[in-house]
Amino acid sequence: MTDILSQLTEEVCKAVNTLNGAGYSVSPTDGAIQLQKTRKEFEGDFTINVFPFVSKFKKSPEQTAQAIGEYVKQNMPLIKSFNVIKGFLNFVIDENYWIEYFINHREKADYGCSTSQNKQPFVIEYSSPNTNKPLHLGHIRNNLLGFSLAEILKATGKNVVKVNLVNDRGIHICKSMLAWKRWGQGETPETYGLKGDHLVGKYYVLFDKQYKIEIEELKNKGISEEDAKRTAPLIIEAQEMLKKWEMNDEEVVALWKRMNSWVYAGFDETYKRLGVSFDKFYYESQTYLLGKSIVEEGLKSNTLEKREDGSVWADLRQDGLDEKLLLRSDGTSVYMTQDLGTAHQRYEEYKPAKMIYVVGNEQNYHFDVLKIILKKMGFAWADDIFHFSYGMIELPEGKMKSREGTVVDADDLVEEMIATAKQTTEELGKIDVFQKEEAEKLYKMLALGALKYFILKVDPKKTMLFNPAESIDFNGNTGPFIQYTHARIQSLLRKAKDKFPSGLPEFTSSVAILPKEKELMKLFYDFPSVVVEAADKLSPALIANYVYELVKEFNQFYQEIPVLKEENLEQVAFRIHLAEFTGKIISQSMKLLGIEVPDRM
Repeated sequence: MTDILSQLTEEVCKAVNTLNGAGYSVSPTDGAIQLQKTRKEFEGDFTINVFPFVSKFKKSPEQTAQAIGEYVKQNMPLIKSFNVIKGFLNFVIDENYWIEYFINHREKADYGCSTSQNKQPFVIEYSSPNTNKPLHLGHIRNNLLGFSLAEILKATGKNVVKVNLVNDRGIHICKSMLAWKRWGQGETPETYGLKGDHLVGKYYVLFDKQYKIEIEELKNKGISEEDAKRTAPLIIEAQEMLKKWEMNDEEVVALWKRMNSWVYAGFDETYKRLGVSFDKFYYESQTYLLGKSIVEEGLKSNTLEKREDGSVWADLRQDGLDEKLLLRSDGTSVYMTQDLGTAHQRYEEYKPAKMIYVVGNEQNYHFDVLKIILKKMGFAWADDIFHFSYGMIELPEGKMKSREGTVVDADDLVEEMIATAKQTTEELGKIDVFQKEEAEKLYKMLALGALKYFILKVDPKKTMLFNPAESIDFNGNTGPFIQYTHARIQSLLRKAKDKFPSGLPEFTSSVAILPKEKELMKLFYDFPSVVVEAADKLSPALIANYVYELVKEFNQFYQEIPVLKEENLEQVAFRIHLAEFTGKIISQSMKLLGIEVPDRM
């Protein structure tokens, strides 16, 4: 069955090429014909703005639109009618097209997904936590965006590799280690009764607290704040610990391995709870040496420069940036050094079509520098690096600060969401017949659905304000509202099965359809193109906004039009299949967002 949008685009091109008197021509591939969905306040299915062609036709906008409309209607039987509003030409597609489209696609299990497969992989990095603290709300947005992007890209036939770069070394890690060594008294996650990542995070906060005390003491002695920060005993000892680590000091390395193992166990638990996963983990402790070797090569080729104090820099001033430190004077590496090594290793392993880094917009400069340095050093694949830059997530109370212990912990937030889901669901009386285990599973599904949908429905580039109470509402643009609609559809299908135990009656393409039914089928038609657009624009928000529109349209249909109470059996069958396909697309859409949908509520 030929795609209606392609047919219409081609016919409009023919109309423009035939009717204008200026020898002007357009083609379906040059982008001159921009068909859009007709706005709801006007009659029509697709609209074209004819103003770009007015000068070629030497007629008014209305006359130009009328001429194109008449030509297309005469040559395309599927055009039922058209109307002109100023310079906008609205086409109405014959209902038979929508019914035939629905009949031809409703049985497809993978509707909306591409069956073709790209061999060259897309490597997508997300999460990238530090092993000095637990995952927090900012990490949640990162993980949910990364996982959803991977699912969407897979749905368009991309071969996706999901990777996690663990920041397991550096001065920030040494801060937690030093604090535990000084004040931990040998406590472990088991003896303290705390998840390992939480325990290590406790000592990161403690380091900062004691460090600030030392700074104030030095300032009281007349030392400037800048010098106090640099010469405080704690920070000097942490820097010495980092140097010992890089020199493979046995005691420091043993402590590092022990504390990191606590954190990894905690991270794994949080990832499992969030429903995100990875195909491969990278560790900066295993890539920073490769980064150092790349820096050495850059020195040999005079791409980089070493200063008198032994530090190594990249001069990017001719590229509109500044000078970038790559190795400190004591020989220790910085984040950029490690990222050079990781990028190189990743390219050698996968030869990817694209390396996508899901990292917040505060690192925009970092990734600009990374690409420029790699290109200067002759790595042409640097052009395939893409920084998926997203906005920060904030709470009504404002920004979060890890050092001060004011972040919203990911585990605590999920527990709070589950508790809220339980309270809200019980108040609405939606689980009266559920067994305890089934109810607990539903609470978790609703809580995570609320959390994920609330975050993913926002344009990734925007800074967003997260409000837990708003996210779990069963009305409006929320995850639970969409989940409840899916459960309502499954309930309807169970009732239909009870009413027709021998099987549903049949319907044909001649079945009469109402406007609301047509609107649903038009939304079915949109789904595959929305998935492609979401992949092209790397925006889960497009999927979220689409499924919300579908759910709104279905609920209006369900409230206004009888289904099982309809007397005409062909109409009953048609409407039940409409509901079933709606449920299928809801489930598929939410899966692309990493969200489960319940069959009962």
